[in-house]
Amino acid sequence: MPEQKHRAPTAQNDGQPRGDAPAGDDRTGTTAEEIAASFHGHLTRTVGRPLERSSVIDQYHALSFTVRDSLMDQWLETIETYRQEDVRVLGYLSAEYLLGPHLPNDLLNLDLTPETEQAMKSVGFDLESIAAEEPEPGLGNGGLGRLAACFLDSLSTLDVPVIGYGLRYEFGIFRQEIVDGWQVETSDKWLQFGNPWEIQASMSLVVGLFGHTETYTDDQGAVRHRWVPGYKVKGIPFDTPIPGYKTRTVNRLRLWKSEAVDSFDLGVFNSGDYAGAVRSKMESETISKVLYPPDEKVEGKRLRLTQQFFFTSCSLQDMVRIHLSLGKPLEEFDRKWTVQLNDTHPSIGIAELMRLLMDEHEMGWDDAWRVTQTSFGYTNHTLLPEALERWPLDLFGNLLPRHLEIIFEINQRFLDDMRRRYPNDDARMRRMSIIGEDGERTVQMAHLAVVGSKAVNGVAELHTQLLEETTLSDYYEAFPERFSNKTNGVTPRRWLMLSNPELTGLINEAIGTDWHKDLYGLKLLEPYARDTEFLNRWRKTQEGSKGRLAAYIKEMMSIDVDPTSMFDVQVKRLHEYKRQHLNALHILSLYCQIKSGAVKDLTPRTFLFGGKAAPSYTMAKLIIKLICQIGALVNSDPQVNHLLKVIFLPNYSVSLGQRIYPAADLSEQISTAGFEASGTGCMKFMMNGAVTLGTLDGANIEIRKEVGEENFFLFGLTAPEISDLRHAGYNPRGYYEKSPLLREALDGLRDGRFSNGDRGLFAPLVNDLLNSDRYLVLADFDAYVAAQLEAGKAYSDPSRWGPMSLLNTARSGKFSSDRTIRQYCEDIWELPVGKR
Repeated sequence: MPEQKHRAPTAQNDGQPRGDAPAGDDRTGTTAEEIAASFHGHLTRTVGRPLERSSVIDQYHALSFTVRDSLMDQWLETIETYRQEDVRVLGYLSAEYLLGPHLPNDLLNLDLTPETEQAMKSVGFDLESIAAEEPEPGLGNGGLGRLAACFLDSLSTLDVPVIGYGLRYEFGIFRQEIVDGWQVETSDKWLQFGNPWEIQASMSLVVGLFGHTETYTDDQGAVRHRWVPGYKVKGIPFDTPIPGYKTRTVNRLRLWKSEAVDSFDLGVFNSGDYAGAVRSKMESETISKVLYPPDEKVEGKRLRLTQQFFFTSCSLQDMVRIHLSLGKPLEEFDRKWTVQLNDTHPSIGIAELMRLLMDEHEMGWDDAWRVTQTSFGYTNHTLLPEALERWPLDLFGNLLPRHLEIIFEINQRFLDDMRRRYPNDDARMRRMSIIGEDGERTVQMAHLAVVGSKAVNGVAELHTQLLEETTLSDYYEAFPERFSNKTNGVTPRRWLMLSNPELTGLINEAIGTDWHKDLYGLKLLEPYARDTEFLNRWRKTQEGSKGRLAAYIKEMMSIDVDPTSMFDVQVKRLHEYKRQHLNALHILSLYCQIKSGAVKDLTPRTFLFGGKAAPSYTMAKLIIKLICQIGALVNSDPQVNHLLKVIFLPNYSVSLGQRIYPAADLSEQISTAGFEASGTGCMKFMMNGAVTLGTLDGANIEIRKEVGEENFFLFGLTAPEISDLRHAGYNPRGYYEKSPLLREALDGLRDGRFSNGDRGLFAPLVNDLLNSDRYLVLADFDAYVAAQLEAGKAYSDPSRWGPMSLLNTARSGKFSSDRTIRQYCEDIWELPVGKR
């Protein structure tokens, strides 16, 4: 067995598998014959189906249990090694984990894919068909959750001790359907057949809500505080093993389900109030039902805050419980735990840890604050004010009265310290206060996160710079040593090796396999950019990926696309700052030019879109309708559709991304400069050989630096230029009037030309662009059109495009999540990385 290092402690008998198969079976064999035997055993004795009458979902469950068996010994071994070595542990708090399917990823990390394929063939089944049956865990929405999943993969691969903590959402965010071009949300019933990868731990914790606080004097004469909750909820942990790649380290993701403390009131039932007997059960379980409930109304805001507090409190209570079970004093909590806030959602944890230490374990304020502040780190993922978590004071105090008292005390002590440092600067005090006083009084959670953490980091160089210069500038001036940049990364295991096995095989043949755990090793590909024969093989692997995606689109949407056309792709969450509507306006411009005969020699393009809009985000949903409307217009026009196709792929997911990234030629990263914190889709495209067309925003800047300016299509205003333009007075109509192409596209939308005569359909979008254009779509339009023209010319020349594509992959090493995790371990978490 390879040397094991730094594995997370856990309470004895906590989270062990129970009763899945007869005792004494050897279910962890790694030969095809042993895997087939274990599969057959699970199918008959765990799932309860005979082989010949099993459904594909039966086969999926049986195979998942088989693979999970291979993880369990390593999981328990990891736990015991961490315990024996008395290691420091990372508690990673995240509201999202966009994991993607477990089965193929775990087989890859266990290095058991070929044997499992052979095993399934031996019993008459196909591994790919079985794997396709796996529902995606509905635990995330976009880049935040996918980053957390990539981090867990890298943490296990690098033998770093971690417990990931989050919520076990029963219905996820939603399943997206497109009906007449409009997004329609339906329930994501990902748990309807159970989840074979999770194990319910044999313990629970209680979380309080509402109520009031009391003051009392303890036996030593000290004044103490006590929270008397008005309502209590039970947290049930479900553990999922997270294996590293070709290492015996298997870490844990612990997700909390909410349940009622007393789920059935027999007295109320016997009185005839049958609904009332289960009311507490329904109300409690609502907490872990859905990711990001709408928060336009106060009830939605309260539920969101309840969710954040519930999973954060459960997680911190769990860490304290584990710490005490190991015989460690809580004064040493920060020596044994480092707690990372993945964005602002779990920042209530700072007040909760203070409450646990002071109220539950009678620690004094100064000691509790020292432990708390040296335990937490805060990763900021956004500059958007609406995402920085500001809670109305009345709502917060009603739900969490003791925490509001603690926050007031934290704020008072903090501002007193700041006044000593910056005397007579009331404006600064107002800006830095955790309690917002502008308009409705609020608790500003990002401020709490900064004040209560030892380290604050952004997720790309530009993002961190803007945090330091704008959003958190006062804090940066006061505590520059706390701030650092940790550019995001993605795991190459899922996003290259698993998603693109043909390209992976070609790379392995050329340079070996060391790059699997050190992505900088891809630099060895660079000489092949001058090898015509190798570039031909490179192109053929990409053509194969495009052909498979084209077949999928034909099967799912009955639309024919040309695999030899340029696949121009923009897949990501729908938001105005990401500017899917800039892309759409360009397509309309091309359509108009083709119809008028102004363009005849055009590189054929297939424009691919995907992504979900928040259910209440009206403008984002209108942009989806615009894309679908353009698709219906373009795809049905024989004068145009041999040159252009427009596809909106519904219900974008990890699985769908694994089909799309290997097939992309052009990666659209066109957000308004200064708004995208990092972006990780750009990194996945780059790894798979797509060339980026983008602004100087987020990680684009670093991608362009790594790959070389000649291998990147740049356009658009920079963040400083945008600031200057706004200061001078931005007039979007001026750009509309100066650009004939833009004017034709917008006029066509306004007069109903592209919407069957419906003049009102896209009026809100057009009016917003002409009168406000917060994200400078019109200012960047002509530059975007020029960059697109240049990209088309480059693609039409294989001798130019081939090296660009290869060099994007060869120079993607920086954007591995392994590199990111190493930097966190060294600079913030103080965790050694295991031997590789």
